[in-house]
Amino acid sequence: MDPRHTGEILKHLDKQNELMQDAYKSMSHELHKLQVEEEMLMRKFYELMTAHGLTKKSGDVNVSDNGETEHSTALG
Repeated sequence: MDPRHTGEILKHLDKQNELMQDAYKSMSHELHKLQVEEEMLMRKFYELMTAHGLTKKSGDVNVSDNGETEHSTALG
């Protein structure tokens, strides 16, 4: 490495580091927003499923159309 260009390279690397940190912060913020949105949507989906009677408590037993007994492992 030519010592005459060390300052220029350091300046370039500092700028790249700053840009990378900004990108990281931006992506972390977006990820957090998406996680919050996912949780909200999953809660709404569960409420909808419950309102339509499509969720069952763990351990509920159903009898299918052919008369076989099925044990539910659905969320509940």
